[in-house]
Amino acid sequence: MTAPLTPPPPPHDDSPHQVRQAPPSAGAPAGGGYEQDGPALRTELREAAVLTVVSALGGVLLGLLWWWLAPHVPLVGDEIDKSWAVYLKDTEGEQAVGVDGTFTLLGLAFGLVIGVVAFLWRRRGGVPLVVALGLGGLLGSLLAWRLGVWLGPESDVLAHAQAVGRGVTFPAPLKLSAKGALLAWPLAGLLAHLGLTALFGPRDPEPPYPQQP
Repeated sequence: MTAPLTPPPPPHDDSPHQVRQAPPSAGAPAGGGYEQDGPALRTELREAAVLTVVSALGGVLLGLLWWWLAPHVPLVGDEIDKSWAVYLKDTEGEQAVGVDGTFTLLGLAFGLVIGVVAFLWRRRGGVPLVVALGLGGLLGSLLAWRLGVWLGPESDVLAHAQAVGRGVTFPAPLKLSAKGALLAWPLAGLLAHLGLTALFGPRDPEPPYPQQP
C-alpha cells in the first residue's frame, strides 16, 4: 500500500527583508483613504466662496474711490441753428486718459491687497482659491465700474448742456474707455498670490533616499 501524497508545508522565511502587510483595519475605506478628501474639498470651496463675495463687495469701495479721485473731463455746449452741440473744452487735455489710469491703479492696489490677504489666510493655496481670486476680482471691477458711472455726472450730455446753459462748462459722464482696465484687479491678485506662494508657501517634503543594503 502507498501512503496518500500530501503537499509539503510552505517554507518559513524569517529573513529580515521579508515585508509583512498588516490587514486593513475595520472601517477603513478601500483604495487609500479618499474619504478624507471630501471635508477638505468642501472647506476649500467654502473659503473660495467667501473670498469671492468679499472681493465682489470690495468693488463698492473701488467704485467710490474711482468716482472721487478720477479727473473730470470738461465739456461745453453751444446752440447752433436751434440745435445743441457739445464739445470738449480742452481738446488737448488728458483727463480722459486720467480716468482710465485712475481705475487701473486702484484695481492694481485692490488686487495686491486681496492677493496678500488670501495668502495670509490660506497659505496652502489650492485651485478653488485661485479661481476665487480671479472671479472675485473681475466681479469687483465690474461692480466698481457700474457704480462709478451711476454716481458720476449725468449721462445725457445734451440735456445737461441745455440745463446749464450755452457756453457753461460741465463735467462729462464718468466713462471707462479702456475696458482692459477691468482685468487689473484679478491679474494683480493672482500674480501677488502666486509670487507669495512661490517665495513663502509650504514645501512638499522630499522623499527619503533609499537605504543602501
